[in-house]
Amino acid sequence: MYKVFIVDDEPFIIEGLYDIVDWAQLGLEIVGQAENGLDALNALKVIPADILITDISMPMMNGLDLIRSVRDFQPELKVIVLSGYNEFSYLKEGLTLGIENYLLKPINLEEFKATLNMIVEKLNISKEKHTFNEHSIMILRDNVMYRWMRNQIDPQEFQERADILGIMINKPFVSVSLLRPEHSYNEVFESILDQLRSNAWVIPFRDMDGDIVLLYNFDDPEQGKNEVQDTNDKLLNGLSAYQPLYLSIGSVEDVQAGASQSYINAKKAQEYFMIFPEEKILRYDDLKDREANAERSLLMNWNDYVKLIMAKNREELLARIEEDFGSLKQIEGISPGLLQDVAMEWMIRFKMQLEEIQHAEASDLYANHFDKIRMTSSIEELIDIMKEVAAITVDSLARDVKSPVVQQVLNYIDEWYNEDLSLKTLGDLYNIHPVYLGHLFNKEVNESFTEYINRYRIEKAKELLRLTQMKVHEIARSVGYWETGYFYKQFKRYVGISPKEYKGLS
Repeated sequence: MYKVFIVDDEPFIIEGLYDIVDWAQLGLEIVGQAENGLDALNALKVIPADILITDISMPMMNGLDLIRSVRDFQPELKVIVLSGYNEFSYLKEGLTLGIENYLLKPINLEEFKATLNMIVEKLNISKEKHTFNEHSIMILRDNVMYRWMRNQIDPQEFQERADILGIMINKPFVSVSLLRPEHSYNEVFESILDQLRSNAWVIPFRDMDGDIVLLYNFDDPEQGKNEVQDTNDKLLNGLSAYQPLYLSIGSVEDVQAGASQSYINAKKAQEYFMIFPEEKILRYDDLKDREANAERSLLMNWNDYVKLIMAKNREELLARIEEDFGSLKQIEGISPGLLQDVAMEWMIRFKMQLEEIQHAEASDLYANHFDKIRMTSSIEELIDIMKEVAAITVDSLARDVKSPVVQQVLNYIDEWYNEDLSLKTLGDLYNIHPVYLGHLFNKEVNESFTEYINRYRIEKAKELLRLTQMKVHEIARSVGYWETGYFYKQFKRYVGISPKEYKGLS
């Protein structure tokens, strides 16, 4: 509700204003009152208000002086003047101060209500513009920070945009934390923004995978590590209504070269929630020894596996698993727990490798195999499970038979679909003639580039219509359409109904 403050030196006028209008029905509430201008001025410095209703002739400070003084710290305040004086000089000065209406006593109730309704409409429009501006800035902030985190932006360009967006990274060390909610994603992010509003050393943003990223920037590594832990604990306490939440903490790194590595390590730590679903916080520093121990136990080099995966060499990959995991039999005193740890670690690596290649979440492909590993301690069964995992990985890649350049284009669209994309810009990016790229794309995707990107954007828009409270014009811009009318046309073409009708079905 919008807040109203009333000032009049006649108490019965104030009492009458309380009674003659159903304030709540208009979306308004009276938050304060005063009987002279000076008391009102002091109160308004403490009590935020959207609308001021004031008399002109009052002791200590008249209404016009009050309006003039309040404008110094609340320039957007809407003002209605009540007066027993039908004098042009008062009206003229009131208009120069930007009042909404000048009403004579006794008040005409219909005119008073109409004025209040008009002000509420103005406030609603102003609020929508402010919300849209904030949302647009946040999208840009997310984009800039994600590109910086992935080393995809020129340092000078980043600094220029950071200055505009108020992003300050000026301490020598960083650590990245990732928060992954299972529901109420937007509410969780808004709550985090509120909690961190006074913490300039923490920069929250959202990445392309749907995780909430917290970039911590500090002077001292040990002290910073402790402060990261304390801040994360407080955040989770403040988000207790949104459980389950999964928070992973990356490594402490040098700000110039290590932010990307800390982000990668926080992503790795997130994967371990598949092994430890009962945990709420996982630290990469606590998990990195598991990774090293698993590799030492198998006496193998993961890079060899990566080469076989990239080559889609299924037979050799299965033989390599048979050989390497079979070697566990030779380790004296090998425990069932270590067998499971090794298998879990390698399954995470397969999953992350596939996701890196395809730029898509792959949890569903492997979920059943995590459960299988938990239920067995037999080396023979573990080898069979790992062979299934390897086969799933290679088969998924084998189904994706697109040429490298088309795959790169698809990956690029996946990340930057809300930008201005064309065959010419992508052809320049990948050093290929745009006409040839268009033919190649059409041949391998069975759809023209324009059709594909329109369909992709409309699918993203459908998600936002279902899952958010964003306005249609906001959604249009966030998925890459700068003309709302064109967005409506494309949406109806692909979905059959308008965006508003689709939202009504949700």
